[in-house]
Amino acid sequence: MSDINPNDVDQLVHAIAGSLGGAASIAVTYPLVTITTNLQTKENEGTPKLEAIKAIYKKNGVAGYFLGLESAVYGMATTNFVYYYFYEWCAKTARTLASKQYLSTWESILASTIAGSMTAVASNPLWVANTRMTVNKSKSSTLGTMVEIVKSDGPMTLFNGLKPALVLVSNPIIQYTVYEQLKNLVLRIQKKKVLSPSWAFLLGAIGKLAATGTTYPYITLKTRMHLMQNSKKEQKSMWALILEIVKKDGISGLYNGVSVKLVQSIMTAAFLFFFKEGFIQWSLKLIKILHLVSKRKNIKSLSI
Repeated sequence: MSDINPNDVDQLVHAIAGSLGGAASIAVTYPLVTITTNLQTKENEGTPKLEAIKAIYKKNGVAGYFLGLESAVYGMATTNFVYYYFYEWCAKTARTLASKQYLSTWESILASTIAGSMTAVASNPLWVANTRMTVNKSKSSTLGTMVEIVKSDGPMTLFNGLKPALVLVSNPIIQYTVYEQLKNLVLRIQKKKVLSPSWAFLLGAIGKLAATGTTYPYITLKTRMHLMQNSKKEQKSMWALILEIVKKDGISGLYNGVSVKLVQSIMTAAFLFFFKEGFIQWSLKLIKILHLVSKRKNIKSLSI
């Protein structure tokens, strides 16, 4: 496998690996997502973390921590598939044009911006459905929830929170730029082409810590806007919502649930990179095996 460079693997392989890694990581950490989402919503703002955790268990038992998991898995899988496909396509194009193996910081930022913008638009309906399923304790399917939203509030409601989501494109930009630069540093020091899953876990956690710590207020805004109905009475601009939250709860209102979110985000990102790099390595091994099998078949056919 040492003769196969991950940078040369097709972007579809990276997209599938990222999608599978994202689905696995969100499944592992989903109870923390549920707690954070509940702490961010208007109905539960200012609620102590322990009380929020107890309230979820009291109302729905252990299953309450996994309400909306289906839509979260779909959302995370879609998000990561779209993101990694466009990120790797942009990165591969940049490396080819510049004739080099690693991206510069600005090239990483540009690739992340393009990929993040495409991802925000493609996955927003799934995250709107997920937020409502989690907060409203809905047991409907993801598709069923989306159909209900369209029927009751109109199709554009599925894009509530898109503006802060687009602002949050800066989150993966920070995350992946930090990750890629640290990854390049580690690979140079180790003189390797493939990053081990354990290193990916650590660097993924560091990248997500930097990203979530700086963009959390917009995560709160996006969650609140997902719960709004598409009516003149309900709809507020992003800035009007910021002022409303600050006026009522101060600046700290924008950071409700931030400690839980940091733990969840760091763990999710760490597991994501762990699983993704693992899937990439398994893919490279499979490619090498298939290449050897094909080579042997060709040799046999020629000998005959």
